Amino acid sequence: MSADLSFGSVPPFYREVYDIVCPNQEHVDQDMFVQILVQSSLPRTTVMQIWEAVDSKQGFLTRNGLYKALALTALAQQGKNINDKLLETFSGQELPKPTLGDLSDLRSASVRLRREKSPNVLGFAYNELLELDTVKVELLPEKKGLILKHVEYEVTSQRYKATTLRRYNDFLAFHELLLMRFPYRSIPRLPPKKMMGANREFIEQRRKSLRRYLNLIARHPQMHDDKLVQFFLSFSGSDVQHKIRETFRGIPDEFMTSNLASRAKELVPMDTQTQISNSKDHIKMLYNSLSKLKDITERMVLRATGYASDMLQFGRELSAMSNDATPVSSWATGSNDSWSHLKKGFKHLSVEYAALGDKASREAAEEEETVVEKVSLLLDLITSYKDLCDRHEKGVLQDHQRAVQKMGQYKKKRMSATVQSSEVGQVEQLEQKILEQEGQIANMENRNYYSLHCLQMETQLIHANLDILYDILAAMAEVQSTSHEELCKVWKAIGPIVETIRGDSTSTPNRNSSSSPINNNKIVI
Repeated sequence: MSADLSFGSVPPFYREVYDIVCPNQEHVDQDMFVQILVQSSLPRTTVMQIWEAVDSKQGFLTRNGLYKALALTALAQQGKNINDKLLETFSGQELPKPTLGDLSDLRSASVRLRREKSPNVLGFAYNELLELDTVKVELLPEKKGLILKHVEYEVTSQRYKATTLRRYNDFLAFHELLLMRFPYRSIPRLPPKKMMGANREFIEQRRKSLRRYLNLIARHPQMHDDKLVQFFLSFSGSDVQHKIRETFRGIPDEFMTSNLASRAKELVPMDTQTQISNSKDHIKMLYNSLSKLKDITERMVLRATGYASDMLQFGRELSAMSNDATPVSSWATGSNDSWSHLKKGFKHLSVEYAALGDKASREAAEEEETVVEKVSLLLDLITSYKDLCDRHEKGVLQDHQRAVQKMGQYKKKRMSATVQSSEVGQVEQLEQKILEQEGQIANMENRNYYSLHCLQMETQLIHANLDILYDILAAMAEVQSTSHEELCKVWKAIGPIVETIRGDSTSTPNRNSSSSPINNNKIVI
């Protein structure tokens, strides 16, 4: 029996709904309430009757009020008329469960409403960003063009359930359009293009970089569902770079299409410049430390790779010695038969050393994928943020300053023309230019405020992605502990093999061998 209601006990379903719509234990306002009951397929008049029956006249519902609303919804779906007396019949019984369809739809609607009501809060946790999409980028076998060879990538988007083929120039065209569409967002850098002499290592590193690039975009709260991004991840036709430019030529930037643009000034706190300065210092610190962490983890991979190579080479040399066919007689060995036993043992030991090399290689590969790549992803995001700050300072701010200076020049000319009693037409032209310039300045001021708002959201996006560090630390611990454990088992297995060889090869000196003739002769002087 729950203490939340006077009548009936609360089923787990009620608590599940409350946790979805009120993850921070807040109240349920009318907009959210309507969104919940839209899933019930009840007429709007019935929905409002339920609201009036449970509303405390404060404009929101408590947890208790929501539970009553869910019970009344279930009864309304059974065809009963709404009134407070309905719940009294459930004394000592579990309250009825309403039908609200797929709760994932309710969860999405709840998240959307919370973000709309708090535009200055990103509203995405790290696990929610991961759920937006996962993009795989694989390298296809090399193809020959008419003059030069070119590389193709197989791009697979989990969100759009699509697999497409892309060349580097397709990425380049997409990147240019992305900067035009989202000038106030963190756009990752594209890896460099190498015209000739691209070796296998360069191509593999570029593949990984392109994968990080696409995942950062596909998991961005504003970009992930944009038509431009959807096109690049799902269009399967040919000549992609020309098709995407043709389709999205003249596409308006985010400011032109955002419903927040008109009230951008309201979204920028008074201390924004101070906060941006502090955040830039903090992110600079993160960048410097993460760069060092990346260097360290890359050296760890190199050490594991080098260790694997050394163990494999060690095993090969043992194998070579075991297969040596050079004749060795008793003239060389005397009474010692160690070499024959060692040769047999080397064959067994070479297998163990090969196993050491294989396990070290796996360690290097796993560390590269689960540690180095995630550090690189976070560094790519922070680098894109630094680029965004540069664009803000060198773009929007400088454009605004130039426009204000131009306005001052027009006003000076108008004053001069008025004083000199110039022609009326010239003064009117200057006044018209001043009006036009005022409009441009107002637009630029709005863009500046919108850019500042986006900077705040992109800063919060970095902090949301800092949870990657948990994954990095956990992955490093798992890789190192597993690898050391496996290597330890092999080393422990090698010890008994060596002792067995040593035991088999114990030499017994020949006691009947004659002494040196020098000792048997007396020297007479």
